[in-house]
Amino acid sequence: MTEQADRADGGSGADAARVLGGIGTNVIYEDDKVRVWRLKLGPGEESPVHRHDLDHLLVQVSGDRIAVIPEPDTQGPFTEMLEADVVPGAVVHVRRGGVERARNVGSLPYLEVIVELKESVTKEAGPTPAEAC
Repeated sequence: MTEQADRADGGSGADAARVLGGIGTNVIYEDDKVRVWRLKLGPGEESPVHRHDLDHLLVQVSGDRIAVIPEPDTQGPFTEMLEADVVPGAVVHVRRGGVERARNVGSLPYLEVIVELKESVTKEAGPTPAEAC
């Protein structure tokens, strides 16, 4: 996991540079198509501010309540703070562009797996095997 330097002002220099953290606690698998992260947060704990440069799948494993707290310059689907119940086994596809942090707003430890998709999942990526026949 590496930290990224970013400009909150789009690079104009008006604001101080910020340092972005990783999108999870640690990388548990990576190949040329996916990068898989584990995110563990204790009750009340927050992740660092991070940017999602890739579409990804969120897989909720355990916990009771989680919140996403977007930054003002986010380009992701969440533009306001959102709290939600954790549904173990739930999988959500999220488009790239989010600049945010996660906060465990529950009373139980939170665990999720994040699967970053290094290749686009759009139709432009080519035909599916069924379409190629």
